[in-house]
Amino acid sequence: MDSDEVRTRLGQELAKRLDVALFRLGFRGLEPALRNRPQTHFLLGNDPAQARKRSELLRLHLPRQADLILREADEICRHQFRLLGFEKIQFGDEIDWHLDPVHAKRTDPLQPWYKINFLDFATCGDHKIIWELNRHQHLVTLAKAWLLSGDAKYVRELTTQWYAWQRANPYPLGVNWGSSLEVAFRSVSWLWVRNLLIQCPHLPPMFQRDLLAALQLHGTYVERYLSTYFSPNTHLIGEAFALFFVGSLCPQIASSKRWRREGWKILLQESQRQVRPDGLYFEQALHYHVYALDFFLHARRLAAETGLPVPEAYDATLKRMLEFLAALSAAGPLEGFGDDDGGRLFDPRRNRVEHMTDPLSLGSLIYNVPYPAAVLTEEAIWLFGENAITFFDDNFPVQTVPDVSAFPSGGVYVMRSSAPCPQQMMIDAGPQGTGRSGHGHADALSLRFAMNGHRYLIDPGTGCYISGNDDRDRFRGTAAHNTLRVDQVDQAIPQGPFAWQSLPNVQLESWIQGDAFHFFSGSHDGYGRLTDPVLHRRMIFHLKNRFWLIRDVATGQREHLLETFWHFAPDVALLEKGRAILARQASESLTSPCIPLSLVISSPSLWKSEIIDDLVSPAYGLTAKAPTVRIQAKVRLPEECAVLLIPAAENEIGNFSRIPEAAAGDVHGYRYQAREWSEFVFFHDAQRPWTSGVWSSDAKVLYCKLENGRVAQVIMISGSFVDLQGKRMISHASALEKFEWSAGQSQPNEEAQYAFSDFEFLDPVP
Repeated sequence: MDSDEVRTRLGQELAKRLDVALFRLGFRGLEPALRNRPQTHFLLGNDPAQARKRSELLRLHLPRQADLILREADEICRHQFRLLGFEKIQFGDEIDWHLDPVHAKRTDPLQPWYKINFLDFATCGDHKIIWELNRHQHLVTLAKAWLLSGDAKYVRELTTQWYAWQRANPYPLGVNWGSSLEVAFRSVSWLWVRNLLIQCPHLPPMFQRDLLAALQLHGTYVERYLSTYFSPNTHLIGEAFALFFVGSLCPQIASSKRWRREGWKILLQESQRQVRPDGLYFEQALHYHVYALDFFLHARRLAAETGLPVPEAYDATLKRMLEFLAALSAAGPLEGFGDDDGGRLFDPRRNRVEHMTDPLSLGSLIYNVPYPAAVLTEEAIWLFGENAITFFDDNFPVQTVPDVSAFPSGGVYVMRSSAPCPQQMMIDAGPQGTGRSGHGHADALSLRFAMNGHRYLIDPGTGCYISGNDDRDRFRGTAAHNTLRVDQVDQAIPQGPFAWQSLPNVQLESWIQGDAFHFFSGSHDGYGRLTDPVLHRRMIFHLKNRFWLIRDVATGQREHLLETFWHFAPDVALLEKGRAILARQASESLTSPCIPLSLVISSPSLWKSEIIDDLVSPAYGLTAKAPTVRIQAKVRLPEECAVLLIPAAENEIGNFSRIPEAAAGDVHGYRYQAREWSEFVFFHDAQRPWTSGVWSSDAKVLYCKLENGRVAQVIMISGSFVDLQGKRMISHASALEKFEWSAGQSQPNEEAQYAFSDFEFLDPVP
């Protein structure tokens, strides 16, 4: 610790104890200091009537969402709550704000907050369930319901619950003061309530003043216990966000100007510190990427509305974060990775992976950019009103994206293909996280795959953070991801619920794009800690509009148990056909025109496959069964396993085999035989000539298609020549990064055109 950290931590520890001592003596250490200042700005602009106007827009343009708000508000009036992934939790006549009803565990409401070990499941249960209710986002739902219906019962329920909470949670007692971020979330909920009900005639006479006093207490707490050194990630961003919002919207509070200034300053600083140069949030978790982006975008909107200058660097960071989301959702449903907290800034019900594109709607409006997957949302209507309706009209243009996207700082690589249907593969080749990787998973070199608007190969989600069993480690372990596991151990070693040790070093080896192909190669040393160190390498060769070849190589010297896992979405049905496994949407009939995805395992092979039932977690706390393919072998290393992913029907699947001649040497070849053509793919690690049967080259990767006995297509990566049956097909004075040719092509691609005179093309051979 440096001197500032020592001073900060010591000051916080002293303040905790002083506040408890004052409370027990009958004094209050954080008394309200309100001023008689006019309200000049509101959360929805400078017109207090905007709340009613925007509720009418919501009813008109998103009627199903408006109806859902009313239905949920009625449930809340019955003290029935939807929290995280849990549906319709019943609290009875009087809400117990310290109870985890799912696990029937209750924290002591009279214990000083800093003495409560909320990570102790035996004592507290899952504290996130308690805290989710105490964020008071459901009170915002009640306020919206009043605007939509005019029914005073929603306001009565809101104020009754609010005052009950104040009585049950006196500062500084109870678990609901145990996290500055949770206090910040509650503050933001109260700000929304205050602004949505600004013209409500049904409020108790003192409610607005009491709410301001409570906001002053919450703001003081957040400022005093900022997570500067405790958890300086989304915790710090959320706390700064609350200070900025309370400071901007509550000029009656004496500290408001300081909070506004300090909150904005921290947001600007953290936007540069916590976001990698390529736009990926540094905790390597999609949900936390969206969490941070939501905070940044809402703050950006308020800053612009209140005339606060926005630095170009801040906007540049937000645009890169948005571009990352756009890339992941450009050709199919978004897929997650890393931890899923289960909460959201604006609407806690939109906490599934398919909702993680919501920031694209706000980003489109703020920056006037038509991001893919951006649609009109409730959030956009509340924040932008008529402007949102105008922007998302029937002529809303869609921004096009390239076939590949690379985010090298975060190690995320995306390949796409358009035929026979849209397809997208995401590859994780980045660090496990930042620091001790508290929210990262042991998923190095894992991949996710979407096709034709459906999720196929997926991330399992999070399950939970705290439980009485091993669910936390199960969902974040290597076997829960689409990658290779060695000897039934994880790539890294869990160390408590929010830390890892022995983190793998992940290396990108190749990332090459051509006109007809994409190629990725990467490795990690997570199993280097074994007695016999093992290196995992994964290569993905994608022939556009045809197939995806995934090759896993494990290098070592002894015998090991190797397993690769292929986790499919819960709505996918699997059918095993020899060495092929057909995956199709379970809702589709066998005669449906929907194209299935086939996973084909190379043969002959020592690797055995089986279909098993596994668990996925669509939202925090919720689990569901999903089919998984496990391919395993206990073999002496080095060894490899290859599979093909092919969008094709069963009768269109050919034979995928490993070439025996290649397997005997240092070149490794595969052949895919389908009806009237054969396709060959060879891999060679060294930059020197090699021979496999009738093939010779010095390429690190060589693809060739023979159709009706004639050469139809050639792709060469990092090579200078190709011979077939002793005849030179391609030659060049030095190795090229890539070379492509196909029948009917008058000359090679752009790379070859550069030195076209150096090439010699022979007539196709039988």
